[in-house]
Amino acid sequence: MTEVLLALATGAIVGLIFSILKLPIPAPPVLSGIAGIFGIYIGAVGYNWIIERFFS
Repeated sequence: MTEVLLALATGAIVGLIFSILKLPIPAPPVLSGIAGIFGIYIGAVGYNWIIERFFS
């Protein structure tokens, strides 16, 4: 839970700094960004599941 809070705080600080400097936000559009993160997570979980299921 600490990692989640640190990541949220860091993201908020970076977003604030970029807004102050009038720079574009360093993140993909909301839906595609969430889909990409979800896909990465599913791929990692799927890999671990396949390794445990078929190769152990």
